[in-house]
Amino acid sequence: MLRNVNRQVNLMTARRQFSLLDKLITNADQALRTLVPGAATAERGSPASGCDYAEMTEDERKHAAGLMRINHTGEVCAQALYQGQALTAKLPEVRDSMEHAANEEIDHLVWCEERINDLGSHTSRLNPAFYAMSFGIGALAGKIGDSVSLGFVAATEEQVCNHLTKHLSRLPAQDEKSRAVILKMLDDEARHASTAIEAGGKHFPLPVKLGMTALSKVMTKATYRI
Repeated sequence: MLRNVNRQVNLMTARRQFSLLDKLITNADQALRTLVPGAATAERGSPASGCDYAEMTEDERKHAAGLMRINHTGEVCAQALYQGQALTAKLPEVRDSMEHAANEEIDHLVWCEERINDLGSHTSRLNPAFYAMSFGIGALAGKIGDSVSLGFVAATEEQVCNHLTKHLSRLPAQDEKSRAVILKMLDDEARHASTAIEAGGKHFPLPVKLGMTALSKVMTKATYRI
């Protein structure tokens, strides 16, 4: 019942015309929910909850936490990217698509944070900087045009899928909890990429994708430990 009420409220909100100030306040609220530990709430339960606890050495635990910290920061960037794009997207249906994807990414954000906590570690201290950078990129992409904005989503999700696939092979073999989270995230991210292209997203050329890969390497190296 509560979910149905929330959906109706969200639909009514979506039909409303918001001023730029309203949008900025909403984005500030979303930024706090993304960056403050424990502030976000997932709609779906974590895939890790159905897996048995496994013993790991201290080095294995730290390594798994480092990988999940990278994944968490990736979700922080995704939230900022989608919010920035929704702020400047021209077509209402594109804005709705951005906001829907951002809502699904919140689940990933919470799942990663929960797993990091289980491993006795912390989320990246660099998250505020990465959020600000990603928000700016998203807003710029949305300003250029909806096809570019959607294309950037597809290219970004492709990068995320590549990272997640690599992490599956790098996790400690017995860490089924982290593996379950990553597998579900991988499924969702691939769907987001396909949806963005089907909605009219532009296929980015290889040089642009290579530049995005180089930038993502900086993020992964920095957040693995910090």
